[in-house]
Amino acid sequence: MAATRYRRFLKLCEEWPVDESKWGRDLGSHLRSRVAQAFRDGENTQVANPEDCDQRYESLVQIHTNYHKNKYPRLRDTNFTGLTMEECRIVIATENLRETTEIKRSKWKNMWEMLKEKLPKRTQKLIP
Repeated sequence: MAATRYRRFLKLCEEWPVDESKWGRDLGSHLRSRVAQAFRDGENTQVANPEDCDQRYESLVQIHTNYHKNKYPRLRDTNFTGLTMEECRIVIATENLRETTEIKRSKWKNMWEMLKEKLPKRTQKLIP
């Protein structure tokens, strides 16, 4: 029975897309690593809790097939920000997040330099 579960998870991993714009943060790549970790021995892996394993599989299938999205359709294709799904996808791409982090870091560094200038000279020696 473990072999059947293993094959089902492998098939789900093959069908699940990997979003290359989210390096290291993609659900598809995370799923693949977790399946590889859970089924280290492949078809010979002994599943400790078969009911839990089946429930996780069914939950992942529901996510993959957009079960809840289809069951509860939305009135609009936007979220609270007013952005569409494609615009959100662009915003959360790893490259954009990295650029945003660098901008925040440089702003913080500039602000710190301004504050450092206003501190008394003896305090400046204590701060790197």
